[in-house]
Amino acid sequence: MVGVPTDVVPNPLFGRSVPVQWWNYPALAVTAVLAGIVLSTYVRQPSSSPEPKAEGGTRLGAIGGVLSFFAVGCPVCNKLILVLLGASGALSYWAPLQPLLAFLSAGLLAEAALRRLSLQTACPVTASA
Repeated sequence: MVGVPTDVVPNPLFGRSVPVQWWNYPALAVTAVLAGIVLSTYVRQPSSSPEPKAEGGTRLGAIGGVLSFFAVGCPVCNKLILVLLGASGALSYWAPLQPLLAFLSAGLLAEAALRRLSLQTACPVTASA
């Protein structure tokens, strides 16, 4: 969901004015794995009891996902950044901050995954015949 619209994963629907940086690929892979772990904690059996409230795990995961989009996206393709900083500001100021955003995104997603996984009290095991 992040790689296609940011054109890190090449596709005919979206374009990119600035080439993909080398660190975009590992950042996308790490955030995809962590986001998958967070999302998998929401899958449960229909007969299970209601899950307890996650303290901040939901918000941290959402913020981490949005930050990953801003981290690997094209700095001059982001309309919000263009309005705030202009094209030269996006390349001069925003582009150098993107690796930091990727690191922060991975940290928030990891924290969200840890909080969500800490709520898991039992792992159901089925008996094999």
